[in-house]
Amino acid sequence: MLFVGDDWAEDHHDVEVMDAAGRRLARARLPEGVEGAARLHAMIGAQLGDADRVDVDDAGQVKIGIETDRGPWVQALIAAGYTVYAVNPLQAARYRERLAVSGAKSDAADAHMLADMVRTDSHQLRPVAGDSPEAEAVKVVTRMHKTLIWERTRAGQRLRHALREYFPAALVAFADLDAVDTLTLLAQAPDPASAARLSLTQISAALQQARRRDITAKATAIQAVLRAEYLGQPAVVTAAYAASVRALVALLVTLNEQINTLQGQVEAHFGRHPDAEIILSQPGLGVILGARVLAEFGDDHDRYATAKARKNYAATSPITRASGKKRTVTARYVHNDRLIDALMTQAFTSLRASPGARGYYDQQRARGASYRAALRQLANRLVGILHGCLKTGTVYNETTAWSHHLNHAPA
Repeated sequence: MLFVGDDWAEDHHDVEVMDAAGRRLARARLPEGVEGAARLHAMIGAQLGDADRVDVDDAGQVKIGIETDRGPWVQALIAAGYTVYAVNPLQAARYRERLAVSGAKSDAADAHMLADMVRTDSHQLRPVAGDSPEAEAVKVVTRMHKTLIWERTRAGQRLRHALREYFPAALVAFADLDAVDTLTLLAQAPDPASAARLSLTQISAALQQARRRDITAKATAIQAVLRAEYLGQPAVVTAAYAASVRALVALLVTLNEQINTLQGQVEAHFGRHPDAEIILSQPGLGVILGARVLAEFGDDHDRYATAKARKNYAATSPITRASGKKRTVTARYVHNDRLIDALMTQAFTSLRASPGARGYYDQQRARGASYRAALRQLANRLVGILHGCLKTGTVYNETTAWSHHLNHAPA
């Protein structure tokens, strides 16, 4: 067996090859790209007795530790047949402290540490999942879609903060700052004086573009608010804020357009995936939320040996800290933000979609669990149900999923 540590950077890789006894066999700094990958194969081949190439059988004797699970370099290592372990940077930092307490650190030393880590602790590490290209495509578009939604929220908060400083009437008139009608009117009138001059026709046209109801009454109410008296800023300061608001409005308009475009891509890629039917059958999961769950879990059915393993990865299961007579059970705070966000949203939505989910949630609340804790326990249960459906290739069944809990529910 050969063990390889790969400390990666944007343009190079520090690599060390180690044998089963922990002896350093080779060390090099390789460039990113085809040339670097070829030199890595040559280094490994030389240690395996074949400097020209590494065949499939020999590649199975090579374990590589690297602190990432994506990118062309990682895909090239997997395609070559090596066993690749994506080491969490936090795990690597803790392991580094085991080897040296001085705090010294270098790229070459990190490569040595990663090689030694896969040599001694590979049974504790998780190999890079063998997800299909279809699942990878779903992950790419869903992550960018969610990222743009987060960016829109941040831009909306900046817009709200700016308006509060010089144009409070806008916050009273417009409830949703990233809505189409709001952005249209703010682009036309980004300051109190120009907003007060907006006619009912202009306001009604913006409301009609956003497909609002009861346009006449809403336009009249908005005009009255914009023409009321409020405290303001000096003219030069107001002009500066107005310029800032125009920029934020343009940014929000672009974000709305791209979010809608990516939503179509998410729906298209997810609809072609073979697991889409099973995922969509789960309570509380629609196309967008289901795509996010698939993207973050992946579609490698061998990745999670048990439902507990999937729950632990999802961070919906609790962790126990016990020492002597002290024992505490807490939520997992180290988690995949995108996955836990999707699962908690599913749990909340399932309260109306599934009588079984509602009954299970009510049981947790009756036992004294807080709203957040009960919702997390429901999400944990739903992850287990999803795992069973994916393992057996069956769609969700309300009676089967909740029969045990409903039969033992308290009166």
